[in-house]
Amino acid sequence: MTTEAVVDLAALGEEFRRDPYPVYAGLRARGPVHRVIIPEGHEAWLIVGYEAGRGALNDPRLSKIWSAAAPELGVQQLASGLSMLSTDPPVHTRLRKLVSREFTARRVEAMAARVRALTDDLLDTMAKEPDRRTDLVEALSFPLPISVICELLGVPFLDRDRFRYWSNTAFTTSSPQVRTEMTGAMTAYLTGLLADKRERSADDLMSALIHTADEDGDRLNAEELLGMAWVLLVAGHETTVNLISNGVLALLTHPEQLAALRADPDGLLDGAVEEILRYDGPVETPTYRFSTEPVEVGGTVIPGDGRLVLVALSDADRDPARFPDPDRFDIRRDARGHIAFGHGIHYCLGAPLARLEAKVALRGLLERFPGLALDIDPADVPWRGGLLIRGPETLPVRW
Repeated sequence: MTTEAVVDLAALGEEFRRDPYPVYAGLRARGPVHRVIIPEGHEAWLIVGYEAGRGALNDPRLSKIWSAAAPELGVQQLASGLSMLSTDPPVHTRLRKLVSREFTARRVEAMAARVRALTDDLLDTMAKEPDRRTDLVEALSFPLPISVICELLGVPFLDRDRFRYWSNTAFTTSSPQVRTEMTGAMTAYLTGLLADKRERSADDLMSALIHTADEDGDRLNAEELLGMAWVLLVAGHETTVNLISNGVLALLTHPEQLAALRADPDGLLDGAVEEILRYDGPVETPTYRFSTEPVEVGGTVIPGDGRLVLVALSDADRDPARFPDPDRFDIRRDARGHIAFGHGIHYCLGAPLARLEAKVALRGLLERFPGLALDIDPADVPWRGGLLIRGPETLPVRW
């Protein structure tokens, strides 16, 4: 058992929010697991490093079920309903099977032309800015993924401004009261969306999930549909928003890599997206896990009584034991094996869609705006709070 002092990540302030990698690397140098206070104020066991992190993501002793949490932790579930992010096998297995029947590679591939059309429309609007300046998050990173997921689910009438405010606030606030308010507002809204979809069934993913059944007649119940709406709408846009923003920021701050990608997009774009995911992925730590049995990691035992356990995905993908010279951004690197989308049974179901959107957005942006540049000192980019989602709040650019 470790006697190491608890590390208060919440006290590290804006510098840690902007660049957490040196802190994680320092912890990794001392061992793979540490007791920390997270920005939300809770005590957790933080796992750093590639092998330890990858192992923890696939460890059945670390449960996703919220009832496994020790009551004294005081943690608060963000999402409503029952979903793949809040269940273990066999319930998780059943839910993933039902969703996978409809959220198929074919359905994602069929979205490609629409993703390109939506991107072109957004870039057309961006090009009309009279002073050739904009916030890329407002102009492209947010509206593209939310439009895609809304069309995929069949909810074009989503009140996007309100939904974005609720989602952003719920993910970044350290106030339990505010998080409760935001979660309640989104739950009520999604319940209404589901009721509307039952009345107006169409050829879309949400209608399919409402009506799909497996060969035994099993189907999603009301609580599970609400959980799926949460996962698909919230996680389905939040991660891609920040994948695009982080990617553009990485390219604009590494001009030699940007020039290489411009010169050979066909040859380098796929690898560039994987390197962006490795170098500065949109999920810093995944959703909560709770220990149901003692778990030994690198000689330290995490108690098995419902402790909160977080895996630093950001650090795992900067571990020099797995990726040589990990702090170097190199779009020609073989970044395969990164765990930006997780690992094991909870690997992100939407990874193919996120990759598609990132590739279309980056290619369109770089082709359309050859003089694109940051309109802010990189050190002054404002970053979102919390340990879940990593990305800039705003990203001013000019051309």
